[in-house]
Amino acid sequence: MATKAQVAKSRRKPKFSTRIVRRCELSGRARGVYRKFRISRIVLRRLALEGKIPGMRKASW
Repeated sequence: MATKAQVAKSRRKPKFSTRIVRRCELSGRARGVYRKFRISRIVLRRLALEGKIPGMRKASW
């Protein structure tokens, strides 16, 4: 879980565009964040298993 300071710092506009830190909107996690959904892989999997993301389900073959 990210601290409030880390989340606040990542929301500020950076001095240079390469310094953008993408964080999960729900958990604040900085690593493994999907740009399309703006949430981390862990939260994405949990929401998909709960059926809260339309059109997404667990793959099996």
